[in-house]
Amino acid sequence: MTNLKNILLLSVSFAFICVGFADNTFAQDRERVTKTVLSQPVNQPPGFTPDKTISTVSSKPVNAPPTRQPLTNEIKVAEPLVKKTGESSPINAAVAAVKAGSRYNTSITAALRNSINSKIGIPYRYGSTGPNRYDCSGFVWAVFSESGMSYTRSSARNLWSASIPVDGDDRYKFGTLVFLNRLGHIGIVADENGFYHASSSKGITYSPFKGYWEKRIVGFRRMVTEPSAHEITAAAGK
Repeated sequence: MTNLKNILLLSVSFAFICVGFADNTFAQDRERVTKTVLSQPVNQPPGFTPDKTISTVSSKPVNAPPTRQPLTNEIKVAEPLVKKTGESSPINAAVAAVKAGSRYNTSITAALRNSINSKIGIPYRYGSTGPNRYDCSGFVWAVFSESGMSYTRSSARNLWSASIPVDGDDRYKFGTLVFLNRLGHIGIVADENGFYHASSSKGITYSPFKGYWEKRIVGFRRMVTEPSAHEITAAAGK
């Protein structure tokens, strides 16, 4: 009888153990049910369709300054559209104007020739400006004055300062001034071979460079046609 009771107790205990194990296994195999939270506000009217765009909240403070991208390109200063040149200064501009004015036109050249030819053979006299006697600077002054290029009568040395230098082939163009004897004598170039001047022994004459005069040449210069040297000097001083 006792053995029978023990067998029944064991059977009941085994049955409870099996039921507990089966319930735990079923719980693990069940599909989990999750609640879907709608983004629609609770108090919105029926038919309202929420915006599907998901907005993210920035972690950046509201009043934070804007973030600047790092500067990767080298900064270059733009060059001026117009570049300055040497002619921009008043003095250089004045020199350029003088050079432009030193080119004798056809009418001036013809007038110079006529004036010189009319004086060939007239005797020399120191300090004279014609019409019957001439010294070297007086002869040059008379020729240029009669050709429409009048200036204040002056010495050869002063004319050197009032005219502009030339070089190359321009030295031997008709009408160029040639200075000689340490700026104590002056003449008018005829060509590459010689010049016109007031000789103390021959009067107004043509003399070749070669020989006596070639070693006495100081330099060659040109008179200014327009504007005058005084006008250019005044403009450069402004």
